[in-house]
Amino acid sequence: MISNLKPAERLKNIKPSGIRRFFALTDKKSQTIYLSVGEPDFTPPRHVLDAYTKAALEGKTHYAPTNGIPELREELAKKAFSDYGLTYDPASEILVTTGATEAIFLALMSLVNPGDEVITTDPGFVLYAPGVRLVGGVPVFVPLLEENNFKPSLGDVTSLITKKSRVMILNFPNNPTGAVLSYDEIAALAKIAVEHDLIVISDEVYEKILYDGAKHYCLAAFPGMRERTLVVNSFSKTYAMTGMRLGYVYGPKELIAALWLVHQYVVACVDTVAQYGALAALQGPQGSISQMVREFDRRRRLVCKRINEIEGVECGVPKGAFYAFPNIKALGKTSEAFVEFLAKEANVVAVPGSAFGSRGEGYLRISYAAAYEQLVEALDRIEKAVKKLG
Repeated sequence: MISNLKPAERLKNIKPSGIRRFFALTDKKSQTIYLSVGEPDFTPPRHVLDAYTKAALEGKTHYAPTNGIPELREELAKKAFSDYGLTYDPASEILVTTGATEAIFLALMSLVNPGDEVITTDPGFVLYAPGVRLVGGVPVFVPLLEENNFKPSLGDVTSLITKKSRVMILNFPNNPTGAVLSYDEIAALAKIAVEHDLIVISDEVYEKILYDGAKHYCLAAFPGMRERTLVVNSFSKTYAMTGMRLGYVYGPKELIAALWLVHQYVVACVDTVAQYGALAALQGPQGSISQMVREFDRRRRLVCKRINEIEGVECGVPKGAFYAFPNIKALGKTSEAFVEFLAKEANVVAVPGSAFGSRGEGYLRISYAAAYEQLVEALDRIEKAVKKLG
């Protein structure tokens, strides 16, 4: 018998993703409606698919440059200038990655030393805290409270900074809450980062999915931030290209060089064919984005209205992303127990708020990246199931 067939110690306190766990909860029931995974239910724009197919047929299926094909990096530089007024060198300050998830993990692996503290939010995206722990860092949590519209308190942020603080992770528009920060709110966080010499990983993958006139402001565009910020983004949400696994990160060359060093040993290069699809996404018409957001808005209004009509459930109206984060505390069940109850009684799968941190307990994340008709049916089922709890 082999005695050392056990995982590394670093995995001891790492739990499986709560999103994936509940996605698989009833995956053999065809009548189940999934409101769990954050994936647009749209297909990529036609010109993206055409470019993808054309690249494959032309034999562009070999290794690409480790940091991404030059044409894509150049187009991403144009996007940064057009969207944010920021200039990045395509050769040294932009890295194409296997989704935003790889970009975030590369950043943590490249910047965080054992024992370094990383400030992040609770609730927060499921990757952040485990990623910090996997590289030997210590996650420190800023609470996002419902009474503050799930926005970080500046006092809380400042109070958590110590001599061991090195990195801060921000994600706005936010997953799982849908919160969006104003210009002044981001400016205040930027000031804190500068004053305390923090490097910031700014996860901005939902930048284009906004409602009610809300605006997105890139953190790196604020005074003193370009030189200390890694701006992480993705084609997954904006262009519904989740399966193509295309992300990217902007940053000063000193930081990008560190990420690039790790990246080359992790994936060698990103899917070459998919990069040509991403290039077409940036160069082609952008109307599909506004069309998708309009439909998400229609669904958002439906979900929030119907959820608030269910006794014992309250839901604020998110300003970004495609998630509702209703409060279910009055129902008398933990988040996990309620999700399991819905799966069994209603054949509807959502994600417990606790999957995103202890402050998410008592909440439910509902992804409205599902067809309108499915949402109507799912909400009918949820309402009927909740009545059984009475």
